[in-house]
Amino acid sequence: MLTLDEFAQMIDHAVLGPSQTDTDLEEGVRVARKYRVKCFCPNPYQLARARELLQGSDVQLCCPIGFPQGVTLPEVKQFEAETALKLGARELDMTINVGALKARRYDLVEQDIAGVVEVARRFGASVKTIIETCLLTDDEKVAACQIAERAGALFIKTSTGCQAGGATVEDVRLLRAAVGPNVVIKASGQVSDIEKALALYEAGARRFGTSSTVSILEGLRRKIEEQSRG
Repeated sequence: MLTLDEFAQMIDHAVLGPSQTDTDLEEGVRVARKYRVKCFCPNPYQLARARELLQGSDVQLCCPIGFPQGVTLPEVKQFEAETALKLGARELDMTINVGALKARRYDLVEQDIAGVVEVARRFGASVKTIIETCLLTDDEKVAACQIAERAGALFIKTSTGCQAGGATVEDVRLLRAAVGPNVVIKASGQVSDIEKALALYEAGARRFGTSSTVSILEGLRRKIEEQSRG
């Protein structure tokens, strides 16, 4: 079984609700530091404060781009990405243009992703593309993955968590099979307990976006303790 530290390094702890306050941000950072997760994901306007609160820790900053709908212009996403990186973000979670994908405007989707990837590379940062699986057919999911990989994205992320559907085992398996081994699958949306997280891990997810970090990691801690007792 994975250790607590190993699983924590696969978690991006998110505080992304539209009503999140500075108090919510501070509590989110406390959780991220306590459990030593991989990334902390605040709302963009809170990036600078989050960076201050994370000083002295190894937790990296992640920022959503074009979030949650993904329908802003490519140039706007590039500006947003550059601003976030200057404020300390080291990973970007970018929502693709789902409507353009469904209209088979693949050149626009690829241009959109590639522009953000180009900005991120200048800062040594990586891009996760959010494809919002619950809005896509299986063929569209595969197309989105292949476009994102071709555009240079290092991660494919299932969901924003803002739609009715979230990560599923079936989708993670499909996305994992659609891209090469160097692309990481991030499961997000309705990942709220250790049983769901482990099922997604078995399906191929190696990063998790969640606001339920405490529930997941304490659930794993209990499993490890039960296993050690035999």
